[in-house]
Amino acid sequence: MQNIRTVTQNFDFHTHQFLNHISLDCVVFGFHDNQLKVLLIRMKYTKEWALPGGFVKEDESLEVAANRVLKDRTGLDNIFLKQFKVFSEPQRSDRNPAVKDLIDSGSNPDHEWFNQRFISIGFYALVDFSKAEPTPDFFSDLCAWKTLDEINTLILDHSQILNKALETLRLQLNYQPLGYNLLADKFTMPELQKLYETILGKELDRRNFQRKMLSYGILNKLQERKTGGAHKAPYLYEFNLENYQKALQNGLFGGW
Repeated sequence: MQNIRTVTQNFDFHTHQFLNHISLDCVVFGFHDNQLKVLLIRMKYTKEWALPGGFVKEDESLEVAANRVLKDRTGLDNIFLKQFKVFSEPQRSDRNPAVKDLIDSGSNPDHEWFNQRFISIGFYALVDFSKAEPTPDFFSDLCAWKTLDEINTLILDHSQILNKALETLRLQLNYQPLGYNLLADKFTMPELQKLYETILGKELDRRNFQRKMLSYGILNKLQERKTGGAHKAPYLYEFNLENYQKALQNGLFGGW
């Protein structure tokens, strides 16, 4: 069952609290049913889909603002979060459908403030799909996970932002470990391999993948086996968090 929440929120937004011309757009990745999924919001009136995002308060850093936005959208703290690109094309904010939503909603914020040119900082986040509680913001009536194949057009330049985040995530696999924030606490080697294949968009040799992953020293093999399968049950693994954190800091060798 997909995590979806619909709510009706009163508009409570005071533009004077936020910096002018700076916004955040967050690409939130989750992994479920062997599929990479992205968290999206649907605009209340135009019904267009968008990435979750927000603005930076006067007394916030970019990272604090991004964590605040993502906690509001997912209910999660301590999210794996990385800034990956600044989007600054002069025309990127043209014809912003959020402004029409504000007008159609009958609310009375400063429409011109929302209609100004915004330079957006892109962040990508990796979250546990099972623990996230997707929650719409005041612009949207629906917050839901979508597979990459289910995503058609997004507002403004959000498709470009999503594609750049995915490209950055693929590059990460070449020099940093990945999986701790996307998989359950215990997982099988085939599940880990499927995650990598899904992100990379290609198949990987089973034996080479297992040998390489074990050589990094970031996995602990457990004595438990996964239950419920028709074939011989594979062993379960967990991440060695100390070595995983070291690999995040120091990097890995080789590519995929």
